[in-house]
Amino acid sequence: MDDRLADATKRALGGGPQRYHEKLREQGKLFVRDRIDLLIDTGTFVEDGLLVRNDDDVLAADGVVTGRARVDGRPVMVIANDPTVKAGSWGRVTVEKMIRALESAYDELLPVFFLIDSAGARITDQVDLFPGRRGAGKIFYNQIRLSGRVPQICCLFGPSAAGGAYIPAFCDVVVMVEGQASMYLGSPRMAQVVIGEETTLEAMGGARVHCETSGCGDALVTSDAEAIEWAKEYFTYLPDNYRVHALEYEPELPAEASDISTVLPTDDKGAYDMHDFIDGLVDEGSFFPLKHLFAKELITGFARLNGAPIGIVASQPAHLGGVLFVDSADKAARFMWLCDAFNIPLLFLADVPGFMIGSEVEAQGIIRHGAKMLTAMAESTVPRICVIVRKAYGAGLYAFSGPGFRPDATIALPTAEIAVMGPDAAVNAVYFNTIERLEEPERSAFIDEKRSEYEEDVDLMRLASEGVIDAVIDPAALREELIRRYVIAARKDRFFSDRRHGVPPV
Repeated sequence: MDDRLADATKRALGGGPQRYHEKLREQGKLFVRDRIDLLIDTGTFVEDGLLVRNDDDVLAADGVVTGRARVDGRPVMVIANDPTVKAGSWGRVTVEKMIRALESAYDELLPVFFLIDSAGARITDQVDLFPGRRGAGKIFYNQIRLSGRVPQICCLFGPSAAGGAYIPAFCDVVVMVEGQASMYLGSPRMAQVVIGEETTLEAMGGARVHCETSGCGDALVTSDAEAIEWAKEYFTYLPDNYRVHALEYEPELPAEASDISTVLPTDDKGAYDMHDFIDGLVDEGSFFPLKHLFAKELITGFARLNGAPIGIVASQPAHLGGVLFVDSADKAARFMWLCDAFNIPLLFLADVPGFMIGSEVEAQGIIRHGAKMLTAMAESTVPRICVIVRKAYGAGLYAFSGPGFRPDATIALPTAEIAVMGPDAAVNAVYFNTIERLEEPERSAFIDEKRSEYEEDVDLMRLASEGVIDAVIDPAALREELIRRYVIAARKDRFFSDRRHGVPPV
């Protein structure tokens, strides 16, 4: 190799100055090329733009490593910041490399892995990288164009600052390293100067804030290596692009092969953990939650059923009774859009008292957010099966793909209840004035009588006889019933409506 080329290659592969490598080690972080090595199949990386800015000793590859590789044998595009080069900040060539990588991913239908650790744009270079047709805005434009076409997966190891925070926001999924990762539009110092707020980076844009409160993060991990392993496992549930289906794996029986009805308490108002129900239904060890720390009253995640991937939207009675709030509606909508984009069938497990009521949630726009959830569900043309595990009251029935929203099937367990509201609330709403006039023991007797009449009116077997329910299934038979139905539903037509797009209530 020519000495000049060899020297330039060595400098580029080495990244930035040694003191920044030492800082990475002190922080417990990995060098960008070590991160890539953990992600990809050995020896498969084909890099583009290694030698850009080779005339500058501190701008190795201009702070970003881009190229094609294979992950679990599948071709992907990798875009990875190098925090040893000016804190992973963007210059003109950084932006150009990222744009080219995204354009190639679009043309070649390549899933994109973002390994983000960047201080954002270099203010000193703003005219070169910010406003033009090949400026930073083109990165986001291409991400939006890629959305739903190929998976976009973000591992966030450090900061993703200012405009750069939109890269993870436009990805399908974001895994964040606690104590290291952050997303923010303005730094704490900027917040203090501009709006007078005294805060910290962790409180304003830290990983836990985004995974628990804002919902921008999908998973919280403790190290770079754990983030990469999480991203690789997530990728096993996704297809390469929107034109194909995800890989199927060898079927496995559930971890708990016993009757899943034992999960349900005998008291119809008793709480239980829906995760236990799911674990008894899907292939062993296959449930993969998303946004587990955010809006815990609703569970979303992937699983495998007889080896084939499905997306699960489930009530969580163990948290706030499973009632739906603004955040849970948003969480469900985004997950359903993800599944529908990439041909992943949906399973709804309903034990839902409905949407939360009250002045606080009305001011937050719960009607609008609930309508968003309904829209995302109705527009999902992948196979959809609704299982009423226990109760499905009010618009909660609709939100969980109830009969009016054309699911491929509505299945009820023998414990199921479907009604506008629960019997106690209904009796109180209809007969409040009468109840107030009565004295005991007449009052209790009247309430019991009207409660029985209400329960008879919405009796499960009556609903089945009227065709509201497609099947009432014993819990022990539910897994096999679902397997058979999904196999048949795989042939369904994916057309929804002749239009450009809807105007969703987001």
